[in-house]
Amino acid sequence: MFATPAHFAEIQKGHIDTIYALSHAVFGATEKLADLNIAAAKALLEESSESAQSYIGVRDAKELLSMNAGFAQPTLEKFVSYNRNLYSIVAAAGAEISKIVEVRIADSNRKISEMVEFAAKNAPAGSESAVSLFKNAVAASNSAYDTFSKAARQAVTVAESNLAAATQATLNAASATGEAVRSAGKKAA
Repeated sequence: MFATPAHFAEIQKGHIDTIYALSHAVFGATEKLADLNIAAAKALLEESSESAQSYIGVRDAKELLSMNAGFAQPTLEKFVSYNRNLYSIVAAAGAEISKIVEVRIADSNRKISEMVEFAAKNAPAGSESAVSLFKNAVAASNSAYDTFSKAARQAVTVAESNLAAATQATLNAASATGEAVRSAGKKAA
């Protein structure tokens, strides 16, 4: 099976291809994160300038309270939006990396199975039980990996669902609080 230099070269090429694919995925995610952060920084600078101009014209405490309440809700919504975008980029990168790793593991499992079959064909007489034991161990290992992989995907799905629910609850609570503050400011006026 792995008797020639060509076999070793094929294995090394697979490793290099995997490293290249992983590097490409990480670089792409890093580029997206940098773009997101630059856009967020630009928006923050613009909004800070506008807010500062608004605060310069404040004449009394009631107007200040009303302004603060007006800024809180949009700021929270922008923060949540930024975090959603951030999560989306990281989740996409994680999914791409997982796919690359899964393909590499499947390829490795195939090669190990081929190696075991090759060894079984060339094993000396009387070693059938050892070969059978090794085949069972490889099959059990593959089964355990598949089970772990499925459980991990389910955990990620549950975590994403819980995060989405918590985010929406936070937005709803912040919206209600902002409305209460605005109402209190209007009543005080």
